[in-house]
Amino acid sequence: MRTRTCLVATLTLSVLASAAAQRNPMTNNAQWSNGQPVALPGMKRPRLESVFLYQPASNWTYSHHPSITFFKNRFYAIWSNGRKDEDAPGQRVLIATSADFRHWTAPIPLVDSVTDSSGVERVLTAAGFHQHDGTLVAYFGNYGPNKETTHLQAVTTRDGEHWSAVRDVGVPVNPNHGPQRTASGRLIIAGNISFPYSDDPSGLVGWRMTGIYPAAMAATIKDDPASFWDVAKRQGWSAALCEGSFYQTDDGVLHMPLRNTARQRAHRLWLTESRDNGATWSTPVETEFSDTNAKFHFGRLPDGRFYYVGNPIGSGRTPLVLSLSRDGVVFDRHFILGETPYPKRHAGAAKGGEYGYPHTLIHDGHLYVIVSRQKEAVQVVRVALADLD
Repeated sequence: MRTRTCLVATLTLSVLASAAAQRNPMTNNAQWSNGQPVALPGMKRPRLESVFLYQPASNWTYSHHPSITFFKNRFYAIWSNGRKDEDAPGQRVLIATSADFRHWTAPIPLVDSVTDSSGVERVLTAAGFHQHDGTLVAYFGNYGPNKETTHLQAVTTRDGEHWSAVRDVGVPVNPNHGPQRTASGRLIIAGNISFPYSDDPSGLVGWRMTGIYPAAMAATIKDDPASFWDVAKRQGWSAALCEGSFYQTDDGVLHMPLRNTARQRAHRLWLTESRDNGATWSTPVETEFSDTNAKFHFGRLPDGRFYYVGNPIGSGRTPLVLSLSRDGVVFDRHFILGETPYPKRHAGAAKGGEYGYPHTLIHDGHLYVIVSRQKEAVQVVRVALADLD
């Protein structure tokens, strides 16, 4: 019996060693205990400023998927807003603005609830911003109660006050983040399993589908909060991958970390890469970068360092952590941006998470991070870049 136990232990260690050998070296040097990421070395607590944009009183109590930008001397923030439950019919997109970060306008619907021709309310999901030639574009996904007829839509403004009619963008995608430019100027949308690209700088036309889904699914692919499960099954992956965010290193390679939302081995980010400016993407592999099954955002500071903002350790989407890297591989400087509980005031399906779904903005010497709190309130935190030296 002892020999058999030793044999099983040896085989288990062999399997774990093999899995580790196949991982991409991208890492945040997390400390692990019983297979869980529990700490990051040398975490610091920089000086922070924060403000709440939205704390619902009695109705429209679900808030999530926030994004922030700066346009025509004002901050703009959008987020998904539902009556009570996550991604339920009638979900709309709210907007608020500020001239000084500290004082925000009362949120109003940028796009209110919509009903289709059969009388069924749709689900709208805020999906970020893009700016070009004096025009601000705000994106949102639109799909039915059963994730049917998923498509991307947008509204535009030249002055920040008057917005255009809703227009279709032409791809069956509910994005994770808004379009991001590569070094060549190409725009790429980070989705779940699709990463559409366009060489039209407006961000409104010319989108072409690509991603990590099999070619056999290309004719019918849609990218929404359910389709990535189908792709994982078709690909035979142990990981259900979604919610990408990418950055580009100086060698031109695009690196797209992905959240693994499957129950098994869901404590590390996975990674797909493109070496042809986003036209094709590699088969995803697991990394050494810890994760707690939560959304994140990557970017690059003005001094050239790469950054990550997310929930790499702990539970309940806390703490909110900023991690920095010189080379885009080893993220070894860590700063806590949030660790204070927020008391959820209203019940709702799938509501929770202290610091959920961060999106970032670099502006005027600061890093801004917008988050949902318990999928109810919306908050912005900022830290001076000078405090990250």
